[in-house]
This record gives sequence, structure tokens and C-alpha cells, in this order.
Amino acid sequence: MFHLLQTNVTQTVSDASSAGSYFPVGIQLLFVVGMIGFLMVVTHLLGPKRHTSDKLQTFSSGIESHGDARQPMAIKYFLVAILFVLFDVEVIFFYPYAVNFRGLGWSGFWAVLMFVAFFLCGFIYIIKKGALDWED
Repeated sequence: MFHLLQTNVTQTVSDASSAGSYFPVGIQLLFVVGMIGFLMVVTHLLGPKRHTSDKLQTFSSGIESHGDARQPMAIKYFLVAILFVLFDVEVIFFYPYAVNFRGLGWSGFWAVLMFVAFFLCGFIYIIKKGALDWED
């Protein structure tokens, strides 16, 4: 009995790793590449081809441009953006706890409390360093 079970498992594993099991994936990839190529050719052939001087100008959203676009930007903008992303990602980690807070019990509560403490230490450090002060 055990020998038959072992033979069936071995046969199933060898069947799943054969090249034939990748055939549907290959067909799907060929279909996707063909569809993308077909749609690109069709839109190129059927799309409008009116090149006027207005269409060839740089898009400016209706506001007259003035000055150089390569002006230096304040580092405070990038600092606030990075801090926002950092704290936003940390807040995402609260979601799994909120979903499973009953199942995690007291050990989960203390772990989240420690996470919040580290979170607040980082926020206090940022405030003390003046990273969110816009005036110099």
C-alpha cells in the first residue's frame, strides 16, 4: 500500500515538472505579446496624423512659462516628502494588528506598544531637529 502511494506521489511530481505543464503559460505569453504588437500597429495606422505648429509646441498647461526650469529647489521639500513616506509606511503596519488584535493577545499588544514607542521616539527626534520647520 505504501509503495503504491509513493509511486503515485513520484509520478505526480514528475508530471508537474514536465515541459508540457508550461505550455499554457507559453501560449498566454505569446497571446499577450501578439495583442500588444497588434494594438500598437493598429493605433499607429488608424490614429490621426495632423502635425500643426500648436501640437508640436511644448505643453505648458496654459500658463506662460518664465525663467529657467532648472532652478534649485529647497531641500526641505524633499525632506518632508521622505518623512511622509517613512511615517506613512509605518502606519501601514498597524493594519495587520487591527485585523488580528484579539488573536495576538497581550504579547501582540506589548509588541505594538513598543512599536508605537519607537515610532514616537523617531517623531520627537524629527521635531527636535527642526526637520518640519519651514523657516530658516
